Amino acid sequence: MKRETLFLKIVLILMVVPVLAACIFGLPVIAKGAAENYPLWVYLPIIGVMYVNAIPYFVALYQAFRLLSNIDKNRAFSELSVGALRTIKLCAIMISILFLAVLPLFYVWGDRDDAPGLVVLGMVLTFAPMVIAVFAAVLQKLLKHAIDIKSENDLTV
Repeated sequence: MKRETLFLKIVLILMVVPVLAACIFGLPVIAKGAAENYPLWVYLPIIGVMYVNAIPYFVALYQAFRLLSNIDKNRAFSELSVGALRTIKLCAIMISILFLAVLPLFYVWGDRDDAPGLVVLGMVLTFAPMVIAVFAAVLQKLLKHAIDIKSENDLTV
């Protein structure tokens, strides 16, 4: 199991790199280009939400890393794992809500550029974290149920 969790930890680290690079290098370039063509009220909230969403994204990745560490230490069925899944769920919901708040601005930006793909991108950015939140909630509930069954079995023996 260590090999699989090591692979997943490497994947988590690789997921950090592009988002960090986008925050440092990509978003300022996009903001500079948008500043030349759009009013401030159209692009600034979108860029701001992307920066703000980086925080729960990194928190969720850290919690996933902790979850994999718990699996490595044979503590997968513990309250720590349930807490990590709860945090991942809350971070995904927060990301989805923030993108949902600026979704109308994606429409304005896409309409002005005649690029309907921006609206689709905004919808993907809104609903993909919601799928992750639902998946984390299901896993959290299953794990909690398994822990309850395990504790009942430990008491009966």
